[in-house]
Amino acid sequence: MPNERNQAAIQFVKNPKGPTLGYSTTSGVRIIEVDGLVFKDLNQNGQLDKYEDWRLSPEERARDLASKLSIEQIAGLMLYSSHQAVPASLGWFPATYGGKPFNESGAHPFDLTDQQIAFLSSDHVRHVLVTMMENPETAAKWNNKLQAFAESTGLGIPVNTSTDPRHSADSSKEFNAGAGGSISMWPETLGLAATFDPAMTKKFGEVASSEYRALGISTALSPQIDIATDPRWNRFGMTFGEDSRLAAEMARAYVDGFQTSSGENEIAGGWGYDSVNAMVKHWPGGGSGEGGRDAHFGYGKFAVYPGNNFDEHLIPFTEGAFQLDGPTGKASAVMPYYTISYGQDKKNGENVGNSYNAYLIQDLLRTQYGYDGVVCTDWGITDDEAKDITKLFPGGRSWGVEEDFTVAQRHYKLLMAGVDQFGGNNQAGPILEAYELGCEEHGEAFMRVRFEQSAVRLLINMFRLGLFENPYLQLEETIAKVGSPEFVAAGYAAQLKSIVMLKNDKQVLPLQKHKKVYIPKRYRSAGVNWFGIPTPESLGYPVKLEIVSQYFEVTDQPDEADYALVFIESPYSTTGYSKADAEAGGNGYVPISLQYSAYTAKYARETSIAGDSRDVLNRSYKDKTVSVLNATDLDMVLQAKAAMKGKPVIVSLLLSNPTVMAEFESEASAIIANFGTQDQAILDILTGAVEPSALLPMQLPAHMKTVEEQLEDVAHDMEVYVDATGNSYDFAFGLNWSGRIQDERTAKYARTGNTISK
Repeated sequence: MPNERNQAAIQFVKNPKGPTLGYSTTSGVRIIEVDGLVFKDLNQNGQLDKYEDWRLSPEERARDLASKLSIEQIAGLMLYSSHQAVPASLGWFPATYGGKPFNESGAHPFDLTDQQIAFLSSDHVRHVLVTMMENPETAAKWNNKLQAFAESTGLGIPVNTSTDPRHSADSSKEFNAGAGGSISMWPETLGLAATFDPAMTKKFGEVASSEYRALGISTALSPQIDIATDPRWNRFGMTFGEDSRLAAEMARAYVDGFQTSSGENEIAGGWGYDSVNAMVKHWPGGGSGEGGRDAHFGYGKFAVYPGNNFDEHLIPFTEGAFQLDGPTGKASAVMPYYTISYGQDKKNGENVGNSYNAYLIQDLLRTQYGYDGVVCTDWGITDDEAKDITKLFPGGRSWGVEEDFTVAQRHYKLLMAGVDQFGGNNQAGPILEAYELGCEEHGEAFMRVRFEQSAVRLLINMFRLGLFENPYLQLEETIAKVGSPEFVAAGYAAQLKSIVMLKNDKQVLPLQKHKKVYIPKRYRSAGVNWFGIPTPESLGYPVKLEIVSQYFEVTDQPDEADYALVFIESPYSTTGYSKADAEAGGNGYVPISLQYSAYTAKYARETSIAGDSRDVLNRSYKDKTVSVLNATDLDMVLQAKAAMKGKPVIVSLLLSNPTVMAEFESEASAIIANFGTQDQAILDILTGAVEPSALLPMQLPAHMKTVEEQLEDVAHDMEVYVDATGNSYDFAFGLNWSGRIQDERTAKYARTGNTISK
């Protein structure tokens, strides 16, 4: 064989005119030679089958392989695993190695868990979601073990590994669980939007896809392109903001960056060895939850459209992710959201979760907009609802079909609606039951065609990326590529371009380096995080002092300081439901606040738009009062102002949601806002290493009254805050050293005549 070399149990064989093949020497797969070229005999029959022939198109190969698969094997392709960590001890769900927890097992961190072996072999799972990884080396070794095991079973189908976003510094959220670690760091999606630079977003996609492939990851469960038209939504910070046109352009750039291969790494049609499938989410938009509540929880299941603005929420998909500039054409996969798009089924009048809705998936997405890629449900939508609706786990999110449907019947309804894949499901049993239900209603021939239809879609996304030829990693290449200096520098440059300067009174910025600064400690009371896990009380510095000391001399005495630097975060409220309120005889529904001080919802609706006869019909929270969990952030600013006795107070705000600035803006000499950056980037902006250039990708409200009165489905409809210098904190506003930024970006995107300011 030509150019053959070993790496542990993995063999690599280079074709004289074609792809390098990788296979496991223990899998039973062998190399066969035809016409002077080499191919993998994946089904070990000694012949070159069409699906093994890399000269054929992905579509032809996928159709051939789908025709060979049993219904059980297709059911396995339709599964998308629950969250996997490497090793499992880093994750949320129990897993064992030889029947023992990792810390007691003696296993290597890159070994497969018992559960992974079971779902790969017994349930034929070939799509795996990975979260935490110990380091790139462990990730590469685990990938090779995973792929070798998959290759040894059935027809040798490789694993398509996916991830939620993992390039930001914040791993505290379920949808960002892989963040941080030995990888280049970039702003959150909202920070990319703040650059108003699609080219920067495309560059992120190119870098991230390169690092993903070096980790064995071939599908990105991103970007999140919902337009965040309700400012209270707790996933606002993971979107491109509220503007549909900006979101569409950013979505297009992001997906082009992830999916496009070129040069010798292109296989065909822009797809290749540098490509990562982009699964855009969430169709048809999840940013209009009533009262800002989120549909991970039953109390947030309804997306509402009081402004009759449903169609605008489709724009980032139909004019962005489905209309790429690059050769791959459109995003290869779509994930609908958990929400019930209330009152939007124009055909059957159903109010069920988006994935279950045949009008939204089959009629609108597939027929009207011609989308024939993979449709994968969000995670856990076929399980029964949890008894405690305030807990994320355990329990499912089968909104609209909670009652009168078995788990198998939910799978069947999803299949008939046009869905291909079931997120978070490791077991094939319910899909096989759904197949039998379909055979009873439509006949076996019909269901075979329906199953093969989904199988072809799923397999095309694997063939396009060359996974059947070589799903294996070479350790030295992984270590060299992931978190390389070039990629780290590119990510840091993007962070600098994502920081918005909102206020600079008397040109106090940039600050002179090596002066004395006072940084107040931040207090957090004990509470419960997004997962329902208790969090301890804490008091500590909100930044790393060893980083700050490279720029300033830090003192804990305000009298000695030249400046105060106060690091705060957007008000973090409840998720819109209170067990205490329910237990006290209320309906359980409470406001979500965007201000730091206690808030009473005097201007909320008397009667909610949507409700549920099995829960609460009227979800109004009018006249109820809530306090945010980080109310002491306001105290930090006010106390620093008093302690500094007229000396400058600089506020750095981590902006995850639009924030009511009126409580503290006048007390600050300068304010900068970031969307998830490293401490160094903030300090480089403050000290003038780089001039701020970012713009607000959303409006900042004048008060909570305007938040209550805005319509959940409409963008740019709040009264915006106007600061003491007369600047309106509107969409596309930002300052540089010279004052308000006015450039080609503001000329293109800034909106006039449709916002309210005083």
